[in-house]
Formats: sequence, C-alpha cells, structure tokens
Amino acid sequence: MRNTRYKKGFTLVELLVALIVSSIILAAVATLAFAMSSAKDATDDTDSKQAQVRYATMRISELIRHCKLIWDTAGSDITIWKADADGDNTIDSDEIVYIEAGEDADYIQLREPDIGLVVLIPKCSNVQFHFDVSPPMSKFLSISFDLIESNVSRHYQINNALRGWAGNLLSADGQSIVSDDD
Repeated sequence: MRNTRYKKGFTLVELLVALIVSSIILAAVATLAFAMSSAKDATDDTDSKQAQVRYATMRISELIRHCKLIWDTAGSDITIWKADADGDNTIDSDEIVYIEAGEDADYIQLREPDIGLVVLIPKCSNVQFHFDVSPPMSKFLSISFDLIESNVSRHYQINNALRGWAGNLLSADGQSIVSDDD
C-alpha cells in the first residue's frame, strides 16, 4: 500500500523540467513583447517626423507660391514679401515673413507678423536654401535638410516656385519698387 501512494505525485525531475519549459516560454513571450514595443516606438518617431515634414512642406509651399518676392538675408534666413496688402507699392513690415534655419542650421521655423513664431521642424540639421538665380530676381526656392528618424539620417528637399513674382516692379539694383503696375 505504501508504494501506490507515492506514485500519484510528480517527481522532482518532472517538476524541474516543467519549470524550465515554462521559463523558456515566458522568456520568449517577454522578448516578443519588448520587440513589439520597440518597433512601435520607432514607428511613432518616424510618423511624427514625417507629419512635421508634410506640414512644413505645405506651409512653405503656400507661402512661396503666393508671395511676390524672396530675398536671402545675412545668415541663414529668407525674407518673403507675401503681398502688397494695402496697395501702396511699398514693402511693409506686416507683409514680411521670415523662414529661419537657426544659427547652426538645426531647425526650420517661420516668423510671421500676424501669427508669430511657428517652428516647423524643430530638430534637423544641415539646412540650406538654394535659389535659381540671385534673389530678389529668383523665382524658385529649394530648401534641403537632414532629419534623423529612428536613428537613421534622411535627406529631404522642399522645392517651390513663385506664381506671382513681382520682380518687374523692382529698380535695376533690385532694392526698391519703382512701378505700381501690379
């Protein structure tokens, strides 16, 4: 009778094997959960930066497409004359928008008189502005920059052309408006 009572339970070896198998399965599930979480974080980072690039492209394209003139200023800024809002054929401060690249070319932001400062792409690098010809005679602007997404550096370029260029209103030196034929 004594031998039958001990045969109904698990032996120590069987318990150890069950614990080892269970721990292997739990380790695999934990590793999979961590990998899924890391992939989601990387995707979220890429998604948010892609959204920033789309928004910056849209805002800059609208400004450039509908502006009258573009100048490059000292440093890494671009000055845009949006339009002659009051019809006086002078460039007033409330008609000017600046696209700024930062001192170290590490961000892109807009400075508008009626809206204020709008940071379009906060953490980028190597921001460069390219024109087809020397401003204010230029009708085409290209902005290039690098952006790190999920630890990978990617190069972006925003290309824009003016539709309503007002260069015909400028003096020969390109410094003042001499005609009111807008």
